[in-house]
Amino acid sequence: MNKILIIQTAFLGDVILATAVVSELNRLYPAAKIDFLLKKGNESLLENNPKLDSIIIFDKTSSKWKSILRLIKQFRKERYDLVVNLHRFASSGIIAGLSKGKKRHGFKKNPFSFLFTKTFEHHIGDSTHEVERNLSLIQEFGAEKLIRPELFPSEKDRHVITKYVSEEYYCIAPASVWFTKQLPKHKWVELIESLPNHTHIYLIGASNDSELCTEIITTSKQENVWSLCGELTLLQSAALMQNATRNFVNDSGPLHLASSVNANVTAFFCSTVPKFGFGPLSENSEIKEVQNLSCRPCGLHGHKVCPRGHFKCGEIIL
Repeated sequence: MNKILIIQTAFLGDVILATAVVSELNRLYPAAKIDFLLKKGNESLLENNPKLDSIIIFDKTSSKWKSILRLIKQFRKERYDLVVNLHRFASSGIIAGLSKGKKRHGFKKNPFSFLFTKTFEHHIGDSTHEVERNLSLIQEFGAEKLIRPELFPSEKDRHVITKYVSEEYYCIAPASVWFTKQLPKHKWVELIESLPNHTHIYLIGASNDSELCTEIITTSKQENVWSLCGELTLLQSAALMQNATRNFVNDSGPLHLASSVNANVTAFFCSTVPKFGFGPLSENSEIKEVQNLSCRPCGLHGHKVCPRGHFKCGEIIL
């Protein structure tokens, strides 16, 4: 196997979980050229990854179909020995299926899976982890069944976060795209007030999470809490999380950042459940969730508002 292409053009967390496939293919074929196709905006996640030869960006927002045709043409010239498509939707299926890769592996759920040379089941809800599902596509080559994903913060990234590192500190990532996957604001305040007040507590997230984090800090009235929203890159956030006494996250991207650096983590699952396959993979990890709630889970991804109007899965989690 000399040339390999991995495709995952979904969200941040999906790209992080896909790095386990990169690691295993590199272990199995250390001399092979491994390329990775991802969605524009996620490329910084794979910076410094020594196991990748090139990162190829798919801009889905500008002339999408022109981009698809360009990528197909590019990949046909490469003549990959193996194309592994971890994305289950049409655009990636067309690209992988028409790439002329000698072997084209992907999930049966992809609408263009008929173009693949081999297809695989993808069942959500049976407690199989997404990393395990991904690795099933390359198990015939000798891949492990389940390993942790991995990211590679640079020395520069680690230098940036040194001013925040102390003997004991905590990181909290309170935001989520979906309301029902996000622990309520007052619950984060309760958590902060339960942590030792002689330590440093950092709220991390994107720039658009700043308002939420400011409200949490103001409500908590604690003087040992700081918002770093928008100040750190994803890899810098991972580096900060790596040595934190503990990290507290939702069922969202920061959970997978923690897994990628084997950071101590507590993950709150509100409307979603771990059996979907997106739980933490760190050695020191725990899950907090409400058991025996009849309306839970209320969906695979989450909702903008609680469908029942009470949001018990978040309100009684602690």
